[in-house]
Amino acid sequence: MAVTESCRVRLSWRYAVLAPLLAALSQGPLSATLPPDSVDMLYHRYEGGGMEIDGPSVLVRKSAGPQVSFTAQYYVDSVSAASVDVLATASEYTEERTEVSAGVDYLHENAIMSLGYTNSTENDYEANAVYFSVVQEFFGGLSSLRLGYARGRDDIGERGNESFSEEAERQHYQLGLSQVITKNSLVSLDMEAITDEGFLENPYRQNRYIDPTDPTNFLYQPERYPETRTSFAITPRVLYYLPYRASLRAEYRYFSDTWGIKAHTVELGYVHTIGEHWTLEGRTRYYTQKDADFYSDLFVFPNSQTHLARDKELSTFDGTTLGAGVTYEWKQTRIPGIDRLQASLLVDYLDFQYDNFRDVTAVGDFLPGEEPLYEFDAWVTRASLILEF
Repeated sequence: MAVTESCRVRLSWRYAVLAPLLAALSQGPLSATLPPDSVDMLYHRYEGGGMEIDGPSVLVRKSAGPQVSFTAQYYVDSVSAASVDVLATASEYTEERTEVSAGVDYLHENAIMSLGYTNSTENDYEANAVYFSVVQEFFGGLSSLRLGYARGRDDIGERGNESFSEEAERQHYQLGLSQVITKNSLVSLDMEAITDEGFLENPYRQNRYIDPTDPTNFLYQPERYPETRTSFAITPRVLYYLPYRASLRAEYRYFSDTWGIKAHTVELGYVHTIGEHWTLEGRTRYYTQKDADFYSDLFVFPNSQTHLARDKELSTFDGTTLGAGVTYEWKQTRIPGIDRLQASLLVDYLDFQYDNFRDVTAVGDFLPGEEPLYEFDAWVTRASLILEF
């Protein structure tokens, strides 16, 4: 059955149900006003490494008086997978993930409080989460404090095995601080902690080991992860507004967890406004990661340690992203009922290089552990349309 990669894709989206909280808390200082009424429409597409993921998203915001605003979102991912993991142990498959969320924002003096719920569903996986966040401004909007908490539960199944049923629970804490330094500069610091408990591995994924009866061959066995994980990340950012209607952004993110993974991310961005309607932007991002303590591309014998993993996302690797985008904004449009229109097209190119994950699908006569190191590139495209009314 072509499901080996299914859970890998799903687990990579495992925190998608926390997205509203992450988006709210990762921004700079927010003025103490509710967002305008709007309809945001997005089409996204990821293509690379044998994976194709695409689908639409629709977000609707509607106020109910000067202090309350409601949001509702519908999001779809259609997945077609023929990655290195799938080709190694199964065959190409397709599946679909559907996400729905609803939230409410409440404005009280210089504070905005948000509460929401998100559900993400696949044919063998369901994730639910609730989140709460508060953004409080100080000193006339020059400083802001952001607090957030989310709690989620995942129900995990397995295709073709109706008796298989596992659970995982997650808690996500965030603290953010922002400060206007000068009329042209702003700094912020975001900290987050995540605790995971329960079934954290992939029921389909396997690790490999040297065949005890034939050292020129290897065999597979199921992965086995710890039942708990705690991770921590800290992200300082600097935003500087240039005098010619442009801005520079720089940020650094440090991540570590109890599985032994340590990661560093550096990102630079530039935004430039042209005329009354057009905005161009570009960014570059570099990511590097150390592998988990229990990861190995090739174990020496079966059950050689308590925990076993061969997921390439737990290996040592680095990635580079180059992105560019264009935005057209039209205020005071002639469209009846529409106060502002914004259309955007953003494209990212990603390149990943793995240091200790090997491509077992490579053509050639390779001994176990001597296959070429894996690498791939990918394209991410996002087209959006925002209508404010």
